[in-house]
Order: sequence, then C-alpha cells, then structure tokens
Amino acid sequence: MTFVWKRAAAVARKEWFHIRRDPFTLALALVLPLVMVVVYGIAIDFNIQDVRLAVSDSDQSQASRRLVETFDSSHYFRVQPAPSPASALQDVVGERDKAALIIPPRFEKDLLSGRGAQAQVLIDGADNSTVGPVSDYVATIQTLASERIVGADMTPPYQLRTRFLFNPELNSRWFVIPGLTVVIMAILSIFLTALTVAREWENGSMELLLSTPVEPIEIIVGKAAPYAALATVSIAFVYVIARAAFGVPFKGHLWVFGLGCALFLFTYLAQGLLISVTTRQQTLAMQLSMLTGMLPSNLLSGFVFPVASMPAFFWYFTMLLPARWFMVIARHTFLEGSSLAQLAVPFAALAISCAAMVGLAARSFKRTLE
Repeated sequence: MTFVWKRAAAVARKEWFHIRRDPFTLALALVLPLVMVVVYGIAIDFNIQDVRLAVSDSDQSQASRRLVETFDSSHYFRVQPAPSPASALQDVVGERDKAALIIPPRFEKDLLSGRGAQAQVLIDGADNSTVGPVSDYVATIQTLASERIVGADMTPPYQLRTRFLFNPELNSRWFVIPGLTVVIMAILSIFLTALTVAREWENGSMELLLSTPVEPIEIIVGKAAPYAALATVSIAFVYVIARAAFGVPFKGHLWVFGLGCALFLFTYLAQGLLISVTTRQQTLAMQLSMLTGMLPSNLLSGFVFPVASMPAFFWYFTMLLPARWFMVIARHTFLEGSSLAQLAVPFAALAISCAAMVGLAARSFKRTLE
C-alpha cells in the first residue's frame, strides 16, 4: 500500500480529539513553555552581584576606610561590618556572608612607610561556581582602591581593551533563554509522543486502529502531527516572549532557526514514538522519555554546564545527542547570527540523528504492528 495523506490526516484528527479532551496535555503544551521562560528568565542569573562581605577594620584609618568604601561602592559587594577578625571569619563559616575582608592594625602606617600594606580576603569556597567571579571582582577593586588610597596614577605603560562579542553586557538571560527552546521542545515532543501509542495499547483502542487499512508510516505521521503543531506554537510563544519581554536579540535568519527546530522536533518525535511502541506502557514510557530525552537535554546539551568543560568521555558522548547540536544552532542563530554554512557541522549531525531515529521508529513500528 502507498502512503495516503487522507488516512494520515484521519489518524491526526483522532489524536487531536484525544488532546482536546486531555487538559493535562494542553496545559503542558501551552502553559508550561510560558512558565518556564518567565521563571528561568528571571531566576537564573549567572551575573553574581550583591555578594555579602563581612568587614573587620582593625585600623580605622583614612586608608582603611577608603578601601572599605571602594568595596561598598561597587555593585559587587554589600558590606556587613564585623567587630573582630574572628567574628568576620565566623560569618563566613556560618554562611551568613560569602566573603570577609580583614584589615589589620597599622594598615595605613605600613602603606605610608613604603613597606607595603596587607589586607586579607577570605572567600567561601564551598560553592565553587562563585569563587572565580568573586576573585576577579576583588582583583578589579584592588586596582581601583590603590588609585584612590595612594592617589597615584596606576595606569600601566600599555593598555589592553577587552570587548565582549555577541553579548557585550554579559547578560545571562541572553544565554539562557535561547537554550530553553531545546528543553521545551524536548519536553513537548518526546514526553507527549512517548505516551500516545502506549495509551492506545493500554486503552485497547490500538486493535481498532490496526483493523483499518492504514500503513504504519501513516500512523506515525498522524500520531506525530498534532504534537508537532503544539511544539511549533510553543516555540513561537518562547520566541515572542524572549524578544518582547526579555529583549533577547535575534541576529540570525528565521529560516535557519526554523530548519534547526524542524530537524530537532522530528528527531525527538520519532524517539518518543519509538519509546511508546517499544514499552506499550505509559508509566515505563514516561520514565524512559525522561531518562533518554529530558535529562540529557538539561544536563548534557550545554544548557547549564559547558560541553567543553566536560571530561573527554562525556565530551564525545554528547556528540550522539541531538540536543547538543540544536543547542549550538539555537544560541548561534540568536546571538551570533550564524548562517547555514557556518552551522554546517551541527546541522549535518542533527540531520543524521533525525534520519536514523525516524528510520528506526518506522521500522520498529511496522514490526510491532505485524
């Protein structure tokens, strides 16, 4: 039998009726993307500010006060006075403050005598994600404080000027929100489609579907089409919110981004159907979709943790994950404006993954029906 669009459309219409009668599916497809963009866009901020700094000033001189004022006037630290060095240390140990500045007695005298004054900064290293940025803040403030206290021009004979390309403000929302398209599409495609065929088997309605003269590929297309439409609408919502509410720039071409979305969507729709056909149980299908789809999309795609910082094994392992390649496509089209030629490797890897998964799903689906 040949593929007939009319039969595939009939299966899609039947699946759409199921979706309309299921408020959970509609809420997951239409409400969850909006909630995730708002929550992630507001809550996740890699720009560390207002670090609580316990300050013990045992010198109480003009120089020590200028040093404290330099820390306090920055947007990086919030100064919390401490009566003694031991108290400042206890504030860090008790996690009331993130760092401590301890200025010893004779700070100004040592500075004026030319012997060199010393002050100690203690940083809580339990959360290693903040140690690097806080240390950089301290180094910057040290240079600024030296100019203010000594009153001399500390400018070196050379000058280095740093420019941040593509995200000059280092706005973490510009980095996070494009990556959300990967996470949201993974949830909507693999999770929802993993339940669709399993639900048919559990409800006993698959026998009715098998009794009709419908080809397996027509069932696959019909089952996947409504979820593809829901995922497309959700990504459109994410794009509008990212641009209008959070001001995330889009420097690339919409058709390049759309092509990447289509390849990633077809890959995960096919993976969800493969899970659904293989398990025939909604509970097991849900667990496998989380293990093979949603968790890798969050943890191994580069959404939170940079792929380049992973051990060699996982760096190579992520090459097998479609989410990694679509993450590159999403962020590069949003922020860098990369063309299709510049993204040839991610698109090629995603196309191979898509072809392999669709073929495997079609073959498994046909074998299961027979």
